[in-house]
Amino acid sequence: MLYTKTIGTGPDLVLLHGWGFNADLFEPLVARYQSHYRITVVDLPGHGRSQALAGGLQTWSDAIIKVLPKNPIILGWSLGGLLAIEIASKVSVSKLILLASTPKFVQDSDWKYGIDAEHFGQFSQALTLNPTKGIKRFVSLQTRDKSQLRDLNQAIEKLPATPGALAQGLEILLNTDLSAKLLTLTTEVQAILGEKDTLVPKKIQHWYQQHHIKTTLLNSGHIPFLHQDFSL
Repeated sequence: MLYTKTIGTGPDLVLLHGWGFNADLFEPLVARYQSHYRITVVDLPGHGRSQALAGGLQTWSDAIIKVLPKNPIILGWSLGGLLAIEIASKVSVSKLILLASTPKFVQDSDWKYGIDAEHFGQFSQALTLNPTKGIKRFVSLQTRDKSQLRDLNQAIEKLPATPGALAQGLEILLNTDLSAKLLTLTTEVQAILGEKDTLVPKKIQHWYQQHHIKTTLLNSGHIPFLHQDFSL
């Protein structure tokens, strides 16, 4: 069973958070847009208040589909972007917004827009050895603002993800390539990136623009909605 919460009035907008976090992270975004949209936030499987599920991308996306309103706008932040792409390939959505996200997170010989695979592997190993330390290291990559770091760590500590869900999420980030699937979508796609993002390199804007995906580059890190206002 997945936790969801709906607030506001207007067209349906669904927010999918990233790895290790929960839907409470979106509170600033909800407060900003609840007079314009009927917003549904979802805790990913094994994150926040949602039950853990066996499986990976397919299982998670199918579970989220069951709680979606009809034909919503879906905004996926970070890992949530991969889920949003997968969902948009299965059901009707009116718009897809990829916020600090990419169809493939890890770099390889055919994909130069991602994180170095060796660095990602080191992080994954560190998380396995010491989950608490690994998550704090991950959070430290999100922002250099000390007050935001404190708030982010408190949010995670209040509603921690299960170790199994963290491992599943890392597996999705490491092995998923939805670049071809994203380009087959017929729905409108918008990408919003951070100039200072250390997890989703800004150079992916060139790939998005090459494939005629509307792209906005903000003066922010990996969590743009904590740094700067932007238009949906």
